[in-house]
Amino acid sequence: MTMSTTGTTGSGGRRRPPTIHDVAREAGVSRGTVSRVLNGGHYVSPAAQEAVDAAIRKTGYVVNRHARSLITGRSDSVGFLLTEPQERFFEDPNFNVLLRGCTQALAAHDIPLLLMLAGTPDERRRITRYITAGHVDGVLLVSSRSGDPVAAELRDAGVPLVACGKPIGPGSASKISYVAADDRDGARDMVRHLLSLGRRRIATVTGPLDTPGGVERLAGYREVLAEAGMPVDEQLVASGDYSRAGGEAAAVRLLGSAPDFDAVFVASDLMAQGVLAALQKAGRRVPEDVAVGGFDDSPAALATEPGLTTIRQPWDRISAEMVRVLLAQVGGENPAAVILPTELVRRGSA
Repeated sequence: MTMSTTGTTGSGGRRRPPTIHDVAREAGVSRGTVSRVLNGGHYVSPAAQEAVDAAIRKTGYVVNRHARSLITGRSDSVGFLLTEPQERFFEDPNFNVLLRGCTQALAAHDIPLLLMLAGTPDERRRITRYITAGHVDGVLLVSSRSGDPVAAELRDAGVPLVACGKPIGPGSASKISYVAADDRDGARDMVRHLLSLGRRRIATVTGPLDTPGGVERLAGYREVLAEAGMPVDEQLVASGDYSRAGGEAAAVRLLGSAPDFDAVFVASDLMAQGVLAALQKAGRRVPEDVAVGGFDDSPAALATEPGLTTIRQPWDRISAEMVRVLLAQVGGENPAAVILPTELVRRGSA
C-alpha cells in the first residue's frame, strides 16, 4: 500500500504522523538502515541513502528529536550565549548580524539555535547550570570578558565551546576554540589610512580593555604610531564601552583634554555614531576638521552623515567558521583557532 504524505489513519479517524517504520517500508529497507541515514549516513550505500531520502520526502516524516536524544545522548541543539546586559543585544547591530549568520549556518545541518542572554552573575550561574546539564550540545560564546568565569566553567565541564574573538587571560587562547577577525591588523590599516591623509594628531576611542577587541585594536593603534615615530600622547586615548552613548562621552573628554586632534580612530561603528554627534555639537566638521574612522562595517556605518570609513569584519565567514569549529568539536575534534582578515572600507568621514 502506498502511504499518504500525511500518515495513516488511526482507529479514531485521525491521521497519525509517519514513523521510522513507515519510512523503512516505503524505502524497502530495514529500520536500522533508516536510523543510520538519520544519524549521518555512515555505512549506508548510495542507493539506500537515495531511497530513504525519497521516502522521507514522500511520507513527510519528521525526526523526533526528543526520542533521538535519548538514544544518542545529544540534544541536537546549540546555544548562542551573550554574556552582556540585555539592552546591548538590542542596541548593537553586530550581535544580530552574528546571530542571524550562526542560525543560517546551523540550519544547513538541521540544528536549532537557542539564544541565551546572561548579563548578570545570577543569570550566568543559571545559564551555566542549564548548559552543563546537557540541554545543548555546544555553545557559541559572544563577548566574553576577562574575568568572566563562564568560558572556563564550560570548558572544565567538557562542554564544546567556541568563542567569538580571541579569549584573553593566561592560557585562555590555547584551551578554548575561537574565531576572530584580525582586530590588531584592522586597527593598523585604519591608523595608516588616517596618516596617509596627512593627519598627525590622531586620537582613539577604545573598546572595553577587558575584551579581546578592545585590547587588540588599541595595540594596533599604538604600533602604527610608533612605526611613524610619533609617541602616543595618552591625552589622545579615551576609553569607551562599544555603545553610542559611550562614544559620545569619550569624544567630549577628548575635546576637553586634547582639542587639537585632527583624526580619531573609534573601535566600533556604534561608538563612532556618538563621536560624530559630539563633534557636530562642538562645531567640528567631518572630515575637514576631524577625520573619523570606525570598526566593524555594521549597519551603523551606513546610518551616519557623512558615511563612515571603517574596517569591515567578515561577519558571514565568522558565523560559518564558528559553527564549523563547534560541530567539529562536538564530533570529538580538539579546540581550534581561526583568525580572518579584515578590510578597509572608505566612505566620506575619512
